[in-house]
Amino acid sequence: MTSPYRAVLGADFDELHPRLRAYFDAIPAGSTGRGRGVFDTVGTPRRWLWPVLAVFARSGVLFPVWQRRVPFTVSNVPATGAEGSPAVRAERVFALRGRSRVMRDEIGVRDGALVDRLGSPVRAEAVFRARVVDGGLRLASTRVVLCAGRLRLPLPRGIAPVVVLTERWDEAHDAQHVSIVVAHPLLGRLYQYAGTFRYDIAPGE
Repeated sequence: MTSPYRAVLGADFDELHPRLRAYFDAIPAGSTGRGRGVFDTVGTPRRWLWPVLAVFARSGVLFPVWQRRVPFTVSNVPATGAEGSPAVRAERVFALRGRSRVMRDEIGVRDGALVDRLGSPVRAEAVFRARVVDGGLRLASTRVVLCAGRLRLPLPRGIAPVVVLTERWDEAHDAQHVSIVVAHPLLGRLYQYAGTFRYDIAPGE
C-alpha cells in the first residue's frame, strides 16, 4: 500500500528531499517509524488560552504550556483509513517539564486531500492542502471540524483556525525540521511547536 502523502502528492512526491521521501513514504507492514529530537518551543505564552487547551489536552491534542527545549519522540505505524485509503497513525511523546504528555493522530486520504484526525478519542479533524516547496512539505488546512462522539461541528472559514505544517531537511544539522503553527484570522497565533529530529524505520516492531 502507498502512503497517504504519496497518494495525494502524486508525481510531486518525488520533488521532496530524499530524506523526507523516506519519512513520508509507506512504512512496511509490521514496521514502525521512530524519531527522536527536541522541540525549540511548545505551546503558547498566551495564558488566557490555557483553559481551552486543557480541554483538548485530555484527548492528547494540544497542551496548556509554554516551554522551550522539550525532548520528544515520535512513532509512526501504517494503517488503513475508514474508507480503505492509506493512513498513518502517529504517537508523539512530549517530555514536558513536570509531566510527559502524549499526542495521537491518524492522517489519511479523503476526496484527494489529506485528513488528520486528532486525539484519542478524536476531538478535531483538519483537511489539508499539500504541496512541495523547495524540497520540503507544506500543509495548510482548508477546513477544521470539532468532534465529540458522533457530533461533528464544521467551523466557518471566518472563525476557523488555520493549521500550517512545514517539514524540511536541515542540512546544517543533518536532521529533519518540523514546524506547526495554529493561527486564528482575528486572534493571531494560538499554538505552535517546532524543532528538529532524526528518524528511521525499525522493522518487525
